[in-house]
Amino acid sequence: MDALMTLASDPAVWAALGALIAMEVVLGIDNLIFISILTNKLPEHQRSKGRKIGIGLALILRLALLSTVAIIVKLTAPIFTVFGQPFSWRDIILIAGGLFLVWKATKEIHHKVDPAPGPDVFDGGRAAGVTFGGVIVQILLLDLVFSIDSIITAVGMTEHVPVMVIAVIVAVLTMLLAADPLAKFIEKNPTIVMLALGFLLMIGAMLIAEGFGVHVPKGYVYAAMAFSALVEALNMLSRRRTPSAPEAAPGEADRGPIVPPRQ
Repeated sequence: MDALMTLASDPAVWAALGALIAMEVVLGIDNLIFISILTNKLPEHQRSKGRKIGIGLALILRLALLSTVAIIVKLTAPIFTVFGQPFSWRDIILIAGGLFLVWKATKEIHHKVDPAPGPDVFDGGRAAGVTFGGVIVQILLLDLVFSIDSIITAVGMTEHVPVMVIAVIVAVLTMLLAADPLAKFIEKNPTIVMLALGFLLMIGAMLIAEGFGVHVPKGYVYAAMAFSALVEALNMLSRRRTPSAPEAAPGEADRGPIVPPRQ
């Protein structure tokens, strides 16, 4: 208790907590987009439940990973080298997660462009089915990748585990509150779905690059996402303000042009 009171009275700890919460919330945007797209493929009565269970299990997963922070930090140690490029367990996890995101986003874009595709390389020759358990497993797999990356980043910002725990709880609660509104917004705006899938492709490519040792400033990525979202918001506003053409009365189109009578 005394240690917690000491932390609470330190302004540097509060600054680190604010920075960590902001970072966790920003990283949570990626998860929310992925969760929204996945759960919107479920039957309507299961969507909200799927989002809540997925985010709740993600919270448990992150807290469990925080309890093993000493082990996670060691994941950055190189385990082998290929053509002079060292790779650690963190790099392997990031590459695997990035490939999963690229594959998943490409598959979803393929099915959006071709609404009735036949058996292809994405389905492995089988009819694709979406199950509640499968959606939850995919949410947890992706959250594992983002959780390990965010925890390693958090360790570089603060050494106090209670600060990390508070930041994770606040960020996940924010995700829980925003999950349903975001998913409904994406569902009602089909163009947003394609934009979100494009975001997932970009994030997957960024994870793969990070795994191969190419540092991509996340600020550039999120700035590009924010700019794209702003352009799409302006397009939506423009479509709403553009008056639709009046519909012709039944049979009016078949009457031909109206010719004024001769004088």
